[in-house]
Amino acid sequence: MTDGAAEAIMLELVDETGQTIGTAEKLSAHQAPGQLHRAFSVFLFDDSGRLLIQQRALGKYHSPGVWSNTCCGHPYPGESPFAAAARRTYEELGVSPALLAEAGTVRYNHPDPDSGLVEQEFNHLFVGLVQAELVPDPTEVGATAFVTAGELAERHAQAPFSSWFMTVLDAARPAVKELTGETGGW
Repeated sequence: MTDGAAEAIMLELVDETGQTIGTAEKLSAHQAPGQLHRAFSVFLFDDSGRLLIQQRALGKYHSPGVWSNTCCGHPYPGESPFAAAARRTYEELGVSPALLAEAGTVRYNHPDPDSGLVEQEFNHLFVGLVQAELVPDPTEVGATAFVTAGELAERHAQAPFSSWFMTVLDAARPAVKELTGETGGW
């Protein structure tokens, strides 16, 4: 930090195949129409097969107060998506995944009507297990919950979720089913 101002957070810009083509400042990459950039989404489950979801802190500039997957974010330029996913899970929730596995990628373009920002992302998906007690950072996370597939459906029908949540969950479902088993309902 210099003179009380935060340093710009840079993201990796990518082409449609996920190849790095440059960098951009985080906020500018999300301003309409959005610039395609690398991101990640994490889905962690407890030993009972329940998904850990989080409510984004009210102070976040993008999608505050909505529910979303366990953790999501952006790798720093040159940082692997796997390393970024593990790092941000620890920074946001105070836990390191007991298991973390790649679960594919998904490309999407989701405008957020409330903020006017756009999620134009090439998203790397990860599934895994959490076995430690959560210690959420209140500047990042407003609340957490472990939910079954049925409980998630009920909550999704009643509470606001991030614009990208169902896209990334649906793309990760094959890996989620492999992790939780066929009886988990995912």
